Amino acid sequence: MESEPGKGSVFYFTIPFNNKQEEKEIIKNGEPVEPASNRIKKLKILIVEDDETSELLLSKAVESFGKDVLKVRTGVEAVEACLNNENIDLVLLDLKMPDMNGYEAARRIRHFNKDVIIIAQTAFGLLGDKEKAIEAGCNDYIAKPILIDELQLVLQKYFDNK
Repeated sequence: MESEPGKGSVFYFTIPFNNKQEEKEIIKNGEPVEPASNRIKKLKILIVEDDETSELLLSKAVESFGKDVLKVRTGVEAVEACLNNENIDLVLLDLKMPDMNGYEAARRIRHFNKDVIIIAQTAFGLLGDKEKAIEAGCNDYIAKPILIDELQLVLQKYFDNK
């Protein structure tokens, strides 16, 4: 703390931060259940996100699932990345982007790749967005801010190695 009469005070403090999430052991029928992040195979993931902060958070959220994580900023780059990387397992596709939105990018990707899992994601979840995303070719939809537990549940639907 610093204080000067007639001028004011300045306070300094430190907040502890632990960025390691604890893996909780779940017991089902008397036997431990492996955490979802261990059951999901290591994926080649394409993150399509024009917002740098959202891209950083998504990268952090998928690090336990990804063997390779590619990142692009636009719908055009997403289509190009999918054309040039046939072995992408998962596309996390922002719907609201400049030059080509996520709906159009999903439609174009589906023209040449019917198998890749595309999960639409947006911060501006409006009524009908999920249905519109599915209609465009996305497999699923998740709203921002993306919660790691929610993302794990969605990924388990498509990639669980039980």
